[in-house]
Amino acid sequence: MELKFSKKSDRILKTVGLVIALSVIGGASTLYYATLPTTLEPGYQPKQPVPYSHKLHAGNMGMDCTYCHTSVLKAAYASIPPTQTCMNCHSKVKAKSVVLEPVRASWESGESVPWVKVHRLPDYVYFNHSSHTSVGVSCVTCHGRIDQMVEVKQVQTLAMSWCLECHRNPAPNLRPVQFVTKLDWKPDGDPAVLGREIIAKKGINPPVNCSGCHR
Repeated sequence: MELKFSKKSDRILKTVGLVIALSVIGGASTLYYATLPTTLEPGYQPKQPVPYSHKLHAGNMGMDCTYCHTSVLKAAYASIPPTQTCMNCHSKVKAKSVVLEPVRASWESGESVPWVKVHRLPDYVYFNHSSHTSVGVSCVTCHGRIDQMVEVKQVQTLAMSWCLECHRNPAPNLRPVQFVTKLDWKPDGDPAVLGREIIAKKGINPPVNCSGCHR
């Protein structure tokens, strides 16, 4: 006996089949993206178009993080510095250096230097830098001792479990806001004790529900 479906039923079945197929593909794509080295593997260290040394600038010279990453204390994104920031110094300092040719070319053309992002989160994850730095979470917590890196690399997994571990127990990772970008700062005593004082004073209560990071 031949089984026949109405046109309406046929459309419904095709739609359901398409939804299932897209869900499988989407799930597989999400899993693939979420496990890329740029997301989960500490040690990821892409080659940059210009060999910029954070150890030299932030470490030896003592430049504050906010000189280049101007929005890290007040916006969701830390921001990549425009070429103007580099040229503030390098229009005079090492003005003819071969390794800085991409910076000079960028300045002349108006095209951005194609920096390669090191710390990448999946598109479905919302992270706000200012909500963390404004309460005392230092750059070093997520990025490590950037001021000691000649080439920046990823030091934390940035996985959801790692984020939740901090949200459930933020005290050890909190410090006075004025020391957020001072990467070598250490408290006099137990950092967790100081952190609990900051939590009580500021009423800090990090979200641990899905909507906190997935919006």
